[in-house]
Amino acid sequence: MSELATLARPYAAAVFKRAKETNATKEWSQSLSFMSAVLENEDIAVVVDNPKVNKQKLSELMLDICQEQLTAENSNFLKLLVHNNRLVLLPQIAKLYESYKAEDEGYVEVEVVSAYTLSKEAKQSFSVTLEKTLGKKIHMNVSVDKTLIGGVLVRAGDRVIDGTIKGRLQHMHKALQ
Repeated sequence: MSELATLARPYAAAVFKRAKETNATKEWSQSLSFMSAVLENEDIAVVVDNPKVNKQKLSELMLDICQEQLTAENSNFLKLLVHNNRLVLLPQIAKLYESYKAEDEGYVEVEVVSAYTLSKEAKQSFSVTLEKTLGKKIHMNVSVDKTLIGGVLVRAGDRVIDGTIKGRLQHMHKALQ
């Protein structure tokens, strides 16, 4: 996973820089998200992963699927990724792009994984606490994972705050060994 991030980082940085230059950060965000969603389709993933597929044909296929959602620059970027055999990096590029965009706009994307569903009041209170802790406005995405037993796991960029019972038990287990 970290290897993909390393390979994707220069592409994401270049795209973000270009998006800022052209005042098109929102458009690039939507286009990258759409292209990533296309790649998540199982039928498309099989074609992309097949080394026997001609780059030109793959490029044409992707452009045909995405044509209504892409600008000329988006299309050129897609062709570049196909040409460099980096199309599989697109979801990671989109994720990194969003983190650059969030940093630039003064907020941070926060993923909160909870053992139980959080009430609206709990989400609001937790959001306020996280904003104070991180020193930035946040966009919080909450999901539920019953295997955590209790507590919450917070991921904000490179920062991870593990307040789960499962995490504490694993920490104690390592300490006792």
